[in-house]
Amino acid sequence: MKEIYFELGPDCASGLDQSDSLKNFHAEFLFPKQKNGKNVLYFVGNSLGLQPKKARAYVEEVLVDWENLAVHGHTLAKHPWYPYHEFLTDSTARLVGAKPIEVVVMNTLTVNLHLMLTSFYRPTKKKFKIVIESGAFPSDQYAVASHAKLHGFDPKTAILEWRPRTDQRILNLEDLEELIQSEGDSIALILLGNVNYLTGQAFPLKEIATLAHTKDIVFGVDLAHGAGNLELHLHDDGVDFAVWCSYKYLNAGPGALGGCFVHEKHAHDFARPRLEGWWGHDKKHRFLMEPVFRPMAGAEGWQLSNPPILPMATLRASMELFDAAGMHELRKKSVLLTRYFEFLLKNSGIQKMEIVTPSKAEDRGCSLSLDFGNAAKSIMVMLSDEGVLCDYREPGVLRFAPVPLYNRFQDVFELCEILKKHVE
Repeated sequence: MKEIYFELGPDCASGLDQSDSLKNFHAEFLFPKQKNGKNVLYFVGNSLGLQPKKARAYVEEVLVDWENLAVHGHTLAKHPWYPYHEFLTDSTARLVGAKPIEVVVMNTLTVNLHLMLTSFYRPTKKKFKIVIESGAFPSDQYAVASHAKLHGFDPKTAILEWRPRTDQRILNLEDLEELIQSEGDSIALILLGNVNYLTGQAFPLKEIATLAHTKDIVFGVDLAHGAGNLELHLHDDGVDFAVWCSYKYLNAGPGALGGCFVHEKHAHDFARPRLEGWWGHDKKHRFLMEPVFRPMAGAEGWQLSNPPILPMATLRASMELFDAAGMHELRKKSVLLTRYFEFLLKNSGIQKMEIVTPSKAEDRGCSLSLDFGNAAKSIMVMLSDEGVLCDYREPGVLRFAPVPLYNRFQDVFELCEILKKHVE
C-alpha cells in the first residue's frame, strides 16, 4: 500500500474522503439525528451497527409474504423461508475466510459458544484446563467456567488466564507460548476473543492455532469484535471453531442472529458429542420424522431449531453491502481511517489521555480505546451533547470505532476537534 502522510487541517480529511473508493456506502445507512437535524457522529459500531436502508424493505418482504402466503411462505415466498439461512451461507463464508460447509447463521453468540464447548471441550483427568485471555468478555468467562463445572472441575484450577506483564495492558504472544509449553499437557482448550473488547488488541489466529495444535489443544475463537472488522482466514488459519454476533460490525440489528464456524476437518466427525436438534438433522430425511438423529455434515449439523426469518432478513441486507464492498477493501480503508484517528489524537495536545489499543495495524481492528481515567464518564456526556456517540467501559475507558462501511475521515476530524475544544 502506498504510504499516505497526514496533515492536521480539514483539507486532509476532505481529500481522503474524496479519494475513498468506498465513500458511497455512507449513504446506505440510517443515522440518528442531532437536534439541529445533522447526523450524529457515530462511533459505536463496535456495540451496535447502524441500520442499512435496505433492512426495512427486506423485513417488509417477509411480512408481505407471511400475510399473503401464510404457511406456504416456507416454499413459495420470494425468498422461501425453508432454505432462508442458505441465502447467507456464501457471503458468510467469504466474510470469515471459510468454505461454505464450515459456516452457518444461527442462534446468538453465547448460545453458539455453549454448543461448541459441549462438542469441543472434552476434558480428561489429565487434560482438562481452559486458557482464556485476561479481561475476556464476561460471557466467555461465564461460559468456560460453567463447562468446567459441568465436567466436575473447579474453575479456579481448570481455567488459566493469559495475562499481561506487570504495568502493561497489552498481551504478549511470547507469554502465551510459554504458558502452552509449560502447561500444554494439561490444557484441553484455548478460547480467545479475536479482538479484545476493552483494549481493542487483535490476536494472530494462525500463530496461536499452530501453537495450540502442537500440544493437541483445541483452539476456539469469539469473533464478536472480529467479524466484519478484520479480514479473516479461519479455514487457512486452522481455527477449530469460532462464533460471532451480527449486531455490531455486521449491522443486523439489536439482538441479531449470530454465526458459527466449524473447521472442515471436523465436518464428518459424527462421533463427536453434540446437542442435537431437528434442524441439524440431514435435510434429505428431516421430514421423515425419524427418531434417531442424523447430523448434517459441517457447521449446519449443529443447528437446533428452524431459523427466525425476520432477523435473517436484516442480516441479508447488511451482508449484501459487505459483498459489494469486499472485506479486503474495507480492511484497507479501516487501517487508514484508524491511523488518521490516531495521528490526530497524538497531535491534539490532550495530556490526560492514554491510547490503550496497540499502534500496529496488524495488532488491532478499527476501534481505539482511550483511557481518560476519572474524567471518562463526564467526557462521554459532553461528547453526547455535541452529537458524538461513543461508549464507556470500566475502568475509565472510552471506545471509538471508526467503521469503514459508514464512517468518513471528516467524521474523525470533527470528533478530534470537539475533543480538543472540551477535554482539557
